[in-house]
Amino acid sequence: MAFLGIPDEEFIRGKVPMTKQEIRVLTMVKAQISKNDIVWDIGAGTGSLSIEAARLAENGHVYAIERNHEGIELIKKNAEKFGVSNLTVIEAEAPAGMENMPDCDAVIIGGSGKQLDPILDVINAHLKVGGNIVLNCITIQTLSSCLAYMRSHKEEFKYEAIQVQVNRLEAVGPYDMAKAINPIYIVTCKKIK
Repeated sequence: MAFLGIPDEEFIRGKVPMTKQEIRVLTMVKAQISKNDIVWDIGAGTGSLSIEAARLAENGHVYAIERNHEGIELIKKNAEKFGVSNLTVIEAEAPAGMENMPDCDAVIIGGSGKQLDPILDVINAHLKVGGNIVLNCITIQTLSSCLAYMRSHKEEFKYEAIQVQVNRLEAVGPYDMAKAINPIYIVTCKKIK
């Protein structure tokens, strides 16, 4: 099995945002992906989470949905670079493109394009009981929308949220100084019914 937490510099990157290594590792831990799982990655960006998920679900399959054409090309290039063959890339703006995907064991949401509620409705119809949704929320608005949705579906989901702030030390002359990475909220939602 491949190791978890590919270094950021290993990914082919463009101008599309990429989830940083530390957040990817936490996301994978929260998603609890097993080797036979079907995983959806919504708003896949460069595919960094898709690649990590595909390596964990080595006998399963990952479906990466991304609306940005540059992101689509980066996902394909990164899949090729890392030798990931259990990954299907879908160019669509979610929730479009999600309806015909197979039922899933885990879902990762990195971007929702202001369509979070309809995206969660489609996921709710396809996520297996016991499966996890992990949302990486950069903005308070996305976090608020997610929590409101989960509260209104409390008979179907239980959730937890953490806020993560990562700082990396960077050499500045003879000193080491903390360089902050944007804080992020990670919301994990388990389907209970």
